[in-house]
Amino acid sequence: MTIDHTHNPDARCWVEGADAHPEFPVQNLPLGIFAPRGGAPRAGTAIGTRILDLAALAPLLPEAVRAAIAEPVLNALFALPCETRLSLRHALFALLTDEAHRPGVEPHFHRAVDCELHLPFSIGDYTDFYVGIHHATNIGRLLRPDNPLLPNYKYVPIGYHGRASSVRVSGTAVHRPSGQRRPPDADAPEYGPTRRLDYELELGIWIAGENALGSPVPIGEAGRRVAGLCLLNDWSARDIQAWEYQPLGPFLAKSFLTTVSPWIVTAEALEPFRMKQPPRAESDPPPLPYLMDEADQSSGAFSLILDVHLRTSRMRGGKVPPVRLATGEASSLYWTVAQMITHHTSNGCNLMPGDLLGSGTISGPHAGSEGSLMELSRAGQDPVLLPTGETRSFLEDGDEITLSAFARAEGFRTIGFGPCVGTVVGGASA
Repeated sequence: MTIDHTHNPDARCWVEGADAHPEFPVQNLPLGIFAPRGGAPRAGTAIGTRILDLAALAPLLPEAVRAAIAEPVLNALFALPCETRLSLRHALFALLTDEAHRPGVEPHFHRAVDCELHLPFSIGDYTDFYVGIHHATNIGRLLRPDNPLLPNYKYVPIGYHGRASSVRVSGTAVHRPSGQRRPPDADAPEYGPTRRLDYELELGIWIAGENALGSPVPIGEAGRRVAGLCLLNDWSARDIQAWEYQPLGPFLAKSFLTTVSPWIVTAEALEPFRMKQPPRAESDPPPLPYLMDEADQSSGAFSLILDVHLRTSRMRGGKVPPVRLATGEASSLYWTVAQMITHHTSNGCNLMPGDLLGSGTISGPHAGSEGSLMELSRAGQDPVLLPTGETRSFLEDGDEITLSAFARAEGFRTIGFGPCVGTVVGGASA
């Protein structure tokens, strides 16, 4: 993939308000699944404050994509070759930038506020990585002050298999989970709602194409397996996790819900925002040969700014705007997306269209860039003070968390991801 005319910052769209939209100008064209009021789920693209119905527009789109965009999920579309998906982007861009196409296209728009957004894929599998090195260091320092990173961290893109069935689209309520937890001063565990509910600021990586079982994806080809990115909040019950994670890792503390933003910002749209992977410290080991590719090192990271905002019930009642808890950069990830994919398949594991990878929590090296409350509050030792006088060490019922992200690069139009929102409900925040 290369930068082409669809990334031209001077390109203009005839859709009212699209050129001024902060997230969905014509240079973006994210893909997703929506349902108009009273209608069934179908494929669409966001442009400004509207959604374009791709299935209804099919006669004006490349023949090779027509059957795929008629499906109520995007798995079939992202099973197609990269070049075919690129032809869809080119066709949409042409239709939306040439006024001559307006009469044939305009009837197929829906106001976004009138539509329901759905998961873009039928998710076969979900894997959550742990490649945010500053998050891993911060958490490790709380648990193991003298040895925050375990010996394998800088050799292996660490990950675990999550629960695909509980991945849900933005706006889904976050029901406070219950489980076993052992208070610090107790000899035995008790069962009840988590007292340490947390968010995690992550990127979601959607998989395109398929490799056969037993056929690893070489690092030089892994980029072709990226359908696009979204925002991902891997909600965590820290007290349940602390009791159950040894020796096998996260279980009930993670499987109750993972929230994703509904729009896929495609790999094609993100091409101008690729950047050099930040260099490792001189004392760090180089990646093993199967994870090392010069092209990936030169352009395998993404120039993305990510924010976390919190709004409590009291803030909403008093019409107090959300407070920003943290700002991070995707370039803080220790491993590239391609390295994650290659390592995941290095044992012969097959990845399918619509599989989901989480990046792991994205935190930065400085105060104000922590991607979780566990880090911000230092496990509750330093509660966060809010504008209402409330404090938070962990999330309470009624708290609303919103993740957002923007891709920015000099000389190109900024594009956004749309919000990833969840509000905590139910249970007693004891």
